[in-house]
Amino acid sequence: MPKQRGSRGSAPRHVALGEQIMQEGSVRPTTRVKRRGQGSEAQDDGYVDEKLSRKILEQARIQQEELEAEHGAGSLPPNQKTTVLDYKSKSNESDSEDEEWPTLEKAASMDAGNYSEEVQVNPEDEKAIELFMNKNPPLRRTLADIIMEKITEKQTEVESAMSEVSGRPMPQLDPRVLEVYKGVKEVLSSYRSGKLPKAFKIVPALANWEQILYITEPESWTAAAMYQATRIFSSNLPERMAQRFYNLVLLPRIRDDIAEYKRLNFHLYMALKKALFKPGAWFKGILIPLCESGTCTLREAVIIGSILTKCSIPVLHSSAAMLKIAEMPYNGANSIFLRLLIDKKYALPFRVLDALVFHFLAFRADRRELPVLWHQSLLALCQRYKEDISSEQKEALLELLRTHSHPQMANEIRRELVNSKSRDVECTTPMGMN
Repeated sequence: MPKQRGSRGSAPRHVALGEQIMQEGSVRPTTRVKRRGQGSEAQDDGYVDEKLSRKILEQARIQQEELEAEHGAGSLPPNQKTTVLDYKSKSNESDSEDEEWPTLEKAASMDAGNYSEEVQVNPEDEKAIELFMNKNPPLRRTLADIIMEKITEKQTEVESAMSEVSGRPMPQLDPRVLEVYKGVKEVLSSYRSGKLPKAFKIVPALANWEQILYITEPESWTAAAMYQATRIFSSNLPERMAQRFYNLVLLPRIRDDIAEYKRLNFHLYMALKKALFKPGAWFKGILIPLCESGTCTLREAVIIGSILTKCSIPVLHSSAAMLKIAEMPYNGANSIFLRLLIDKKYALPFRVLDALVFHFLAFRADRRELPVLWHQSLLALCQRYKEDISSEQKEALLELLRTHSHPQMANEIRRELVNSKSRDVECTTPMGMN
C-alpha cells in the first residue's frame, strides 16, 4: 500500500475541527510584521515633530548668538543649510503664487511704491508734446454730471406725462435702497481687501445701474475697491455699458491719480489691465477718448501704453484703434500709442497701413518741429511694414524726410525704405508670369 501523507503539524483528517483546536491549544497570532518599505525615516520629507522643533530652535538661537558675538551682528557663514521645522511652516511658501502680479490680499499689505515706480520723463519731450496739445480742451464730464442730467431729463418728461394722465408724481427710489447703497459707499471708501457687499455685486444686473453707482460716489472709492469694481463690471456688463463705466469712472480716476502722485497706484494699474477683458470697450472708453481730448501728457501715455505691451490684444481691435488714431488730429500721445501697437507686429490690413502712411504724409506742409516720438513711430512703421508699402508711398515718405529730418533716425528710415521690396511689385509679379 502507498504511504499516506500526513498534514504538517495537524491532526488526522477524520478528526473534527473542534477536537483539533482542543488538541493543539488556542490559535497563536502570527508574528509577521508587514514593512511598507525600507528607509521609512527618509519619507518624512525633512520635517520633525513639535517637541524636537523647540529643541532645535533653542540650539539654533544659542549658535546664532555665538556667531554674532564672533563675526558681528548680521553676518552668517555662507552655504549654511536649514531644516524645515514642523508642517506649519509650509504655509509660508507663497513666492510662486503669481509670477507676474501678487494677489490682491498680498498686495494690500505691501507698499504700492515697490511696484509702481515714478516714471522718468524727458523734459524736452514733454515740452515738445505740449506744443501739440489742445489749448482749449473740452470740459471733462464725470459720471455724476451725466447721471444728474439723465435724472433731470427723465423726471421732467415722466412727471409731466404722468401728471397729465393720472396726476401722480414719478416714483423715486425706495428709501431702503438708498440706505443700503449709502452703506455700500461707506464700505468702498475704506475697502482694502476681502469680500465686497452682495448689494454691490448685483449692480451690473440692474437696469438703472448708473443711478445706483452714482449713490455710492465712485470718486470716494479706494484704489483696491476700484480694482474689484472693474473686475465685476468688466465681467458682467455688455461691451457698450462697460465702455461707459471705463470712460466715466475708471479713466477720470486714473488721470487724477497720475496728475497728483506722478505715478499710478498699483491697484489702479491692475484695474486698467483687468479692463482689457473687453478690448473693444477698453479702446472706445479709455484709449480713444484720451487721444481725442488733446490733453494727454507724456507720463499718462507712457503708463497707459505699457498695458499695450504687456497684454495680448486681438488684431481686429488693435487695427480699428490704429485706424482711428491715425485719422484724428495729431498730438504727441498719438505717436506713443501708434508705435506701441506697430511694435506688436500684427498682420495689418492694407487699409490700416495706408491710413498710417497718410498720417505721416499729412505733415509735409507742417513747418513745426516734430517731437522725437513722431520720428520713432515713423521708424517703427518702416521697420515692421516696409515690404507692405507701395512704391509710390515710399517715394512720398522719402520726400517727407527732406522736410522733417532727424539726425540719428533719418538715415535709418531712408535705408529701410530703399533696401526693401514694395507691395505693388509683389502683387504684379504673379500676374506677369501668367
